[in-house]
Amino acid sequence: MTRTPAPAPAQTPPKVGVVSLGCPKALVDSERILTRLRAEGYSISSTYDGADVVLVNTCGFLDSARDESLEAIGEAIAENGKVIVTGCLGAEAGLIREKYPQVLAVTGPHQYEQVVEAVHGVAPPLSHPFFDLVPEQGIRLTPRHYAYLKISEGCNHRCSFCIIPSMRGDLASRPVADVLREAEKLAKAGVKEILVISQDTSAYGLDLRHAEGKWRGRPVKARMTELCEALGELGVWVRLHYVYPYPHVDEVIPLMAERKILPYLDIPFQHASPTVLKAMRRPANQEKVLDRIRNWRTITPDLTLRSTFIVGFPGETEADFQLLLDWLTEAQIDRLGAFKYENVTGAAANELPGHVPEKVKEERWHRLMAHQQAISNARMAAKIGSTIEVLIDEVDDEGAFGRSWADAPEIDGCVYLNGETDVAEGDVVRVRVAHADNYDVWGEVVRD
Repeated sequence: MTRTPAPAPAQTPPKVGVVSLGCPKALVDSERILTRLRAEGYSISSTYDGADVVLVNTCGFLDSARDESLEAIGEAIAENGKVIVTGCLGAEAGLIREKYPQVLAVTGPHQYEQVVEAVHGVAPPLSHPFFDLVPEQGIRLTPRHYAYLKISEGCNHRCSFCIIPSMRGDLASRPVADVLREAEKLAKAGVKEILVISQDTSAYGLDLRHAEGKWRGRPVKARMTELCEALGELGVWVRLHYVYPYPHVDEVIPLMAERKILPYLDIPFQHASPTVLKAMRRPANQEKVLDRIRNWRTITPDLTLRSTFIVGFPGETEADFQLLLDWLTEAQIDRLGAFKYENVTGAAANELPGHVPEKVKEERWHRLMAHQQAISNARMAAKIGSTIEVLIDEVDDEGAFGRSWADAPEIDGCVYLNGETDVAEGDVVRVRVAHADNYDVWGEVVRD
């Protein structure tokens, strides 16, 4: 009699936990690593104790970010014990191993292959990867209705306060056809908003000499304007982040007026004083920038401008700071993030003369935020009575909230719809604004 062998016990896929710190660019790196691991049969653990190994994707842009990353590594070691470190701070392997010698592996930013190999060494993959478990658009750590689209790595600028080029290298753009194919997959998967990110979005394709790629049967240049034109065909919201104010940025404003991409620009101006900007190694002709902003708003009146500024930069005088406040009054920036200058290990600005006392930095930061709040109050109040498009982010028993074209996730304001439960996450609805405060608005869904 032939005996049927007993079925082999089902293999349990190894589990990987992930802690992703820093900017959206780092989040995209985490998504790419997890997509590769998921394709090899790994599952993703939501807890430390349920993971066979934990990845900590670090940030090293500021010393405070470095401290946060080191703290996260220590927590992962304490909770799990098997930790692999990657990301920007991973470029300083000696620092990490000196503090945490038990770390299993350390890799730098966007070293995907090395990370995957390190995971293999700790928790080997199953012999038969479950490729069908990986959606075509890959694994994402954002909600289903929006996604980040990274178009390049690195940066060619040498701002005195920044060490990104030393960690991530010079500009390295992705081929335009690859970018557009990824964007198309995201749109087909139901993503309603694509957030374009890089270290310098305006410089996209410069290193490729704007080489053409084929998409939908036609050539498209690897250049910001042509990329935006193509993305505008996908029928989803397209939002531009980290745009350096090159002259050709003017070319995308008409695309915003035509609603091919969102009327939203994230431009990190950093300061307005020519003296401070020169010390930062940034473009210093802010009067010309004001003229451009006025022209942009003539073409696209509802343009939203987001920017970041640094107060207390070495050498900043009271006159420099007052110039910044006056410039903001003229520029009418809609969304503003401000940071008190701090030294970054390895940055050229550390050696500049005239470091501003912490007490003065603190006082200027509060003055800047109060000044901006008055600007924001007026600009938000002007929205009352208007009808805006809103992408729903979350719904519960008490109502819903989402974001308008003027609001990027995590960093800008929200639109609150109290009592509105007849909508779903990812819906795009029209909302009449009834009330506004410094950063958020409240309204009602318009049902025609």
